[in-house]
Amino acid sequence: MASAPFRPFDDLLDRDAALRRLRDAVAGADDGELFLERRRGEVLGFDDGRLKTASFDASEGFGLRAVKGETAGYAHSTTIDEPALARAVATARLAVGSGGGTLAAPPPRTNRRLYGDEDPIEGAAFALKVETLREIDTFARALDPRVVQVSASLAASLQEVAILRPEGDLVTDIRPMSRLNVSVIVEENGRREAGGHGSGGRHGLTGLIDRATWESTTREALRIALVNLRAEAAPAGVMDVVLGPGWPGILLHEAIGHGLEGDFNRKGTSAFAGLMGQQVAARGVTVLDDGTIPDRRGSITVDDEGTPSNRTVLIEDGILVGYMQDRQNARLMGVTPTGNGRRESFAHIPMPRMTNTYMLAGDADPASMVASLKDGIYAVGFGGGQVDITSGKFVFSCTEAYRVRNGQVQEPVKGATLIGDGATALRQIRAIGNDLSLDPGIGNCGKAGQWVPVGVGQPSLLIGGLTVGGAAA
Repeated sequence: MASAPFRPFDDLLDRDAALRRLRDAVAGADDGELFLERRRGEVLGFDDGRLKTASFDASEGFGLRAVKGETAGYAHSTTIDEPALARAVATARLAVGSGGGTLAAPPPRTNRRLYGDEDPIEGAAFALKVETLREIDTFARALDPRVVQVSASLAASLQEVAILRPEGDLVTDIRPMSRLNVSVIVEENGRREAGGHGSGGRHGLTGLIDRATWESTTREALRIALVNLRAEAAPAGVMDVVLGPGWPGILLHEAIGHGLEGDFNRKGTSAFAGLMGQQVAARGVTVLDDGTIPDRRGSITVDDEGTPSNRTVLIEDGILVGYMQDRQNARLMGVTPTGNGRRESFAHIPMPRMTNTYMLAGDADPASMVASLKDGIYAVGFGGGQVDITSGKFVFSCTEAYRVRNGQVQEPVKGATLIGDGATALRQIRAIGNDLSLDPGIGNCGKAGQWVPVGVGQPSLLIGGLTVGGAAA
């Protein structure tokens, strides 16, 4: 049975009384809001031929914020009632002090909906979810006798938020999310390798538990595992690299995207600080952050301050033209908020965060880009990485990559890492493919201890002179 809609001002708080409390908190401040949230989530994990984990969690609470200048007072509670709200007001007021601020203009309103409000948890019976995972396990093992282990998981959640603004506006959003992941381990002649694949987005589970979907996901996980089974040690050195489309955009997200968030640039800690209007990338490079794409994992109808999401151009034809902004940093920098104020939950303060960050397509043929490599790497899958925001330096590990010699894709390589810095990599882009694609809906982004769902994407890219870490040649 589906749960009742989240109506905090009908069931838990008097709206007029809550508004008076909020206005008390932000009197003399520049900004602030009351953010209320209810979240439910379910994760089922199938491993070693059996259902190994089945978890359900539910939470609700509020966060109250008052902002003055660069200072923010924030208090949150898992109890939604007037006494808890009164205590939060006293805490938030500490940031405001003697006041003197001028309350910022409210965000614009919107009636846009980027996703349905279907409850992914209630949309499919528990027994059907378990049976789907069991079928995935059986199917994967039947595909190839070298399969020795299969792990599959289904995750679903529903986040309901209500944001009360000091001017009296109430902004609400219902955010579904679902995800399927399959991992396969294969063994041959004593060597074991793994491959994984997944998909998801802001929609119910129905499409993910469709047989055609999970069969395709499972086949892809097995394909990657078998590629890795015959992979040789990666070379080391400086070489040209072609990045595949879609998920390799995670390198763009980490090495460049974080450096284009407003707070890092306002504080001067980003490698891109002070470069607005200057050429920071090769001509033809256009990078956007777009939270308005329907049903995408990183999309949001409104951000967590109540601002409608936006399609923000960050780099246009190689020129830096914009940053991603929440309300506080936008005000301090004298620009308009872009709808990128995001938080992990009611227990966290909002900050500028990415939504779906991607590079637009060019006109190069991807096959010709690979054919142009005399001795290089073709990288189509990435795992984890590390980035220093101040310097822009990054290290990323490849989960699927190939050696290219004289324009021919040859043996897969294992253990390859790409090393460089975002600003230099942008300038060394030599060709941009005509094959833009977005990731399959599996991304999460961490910043200051907070995690939010995101999307990435790019066309194939030819980048000259990247350092490849691997085994010595």
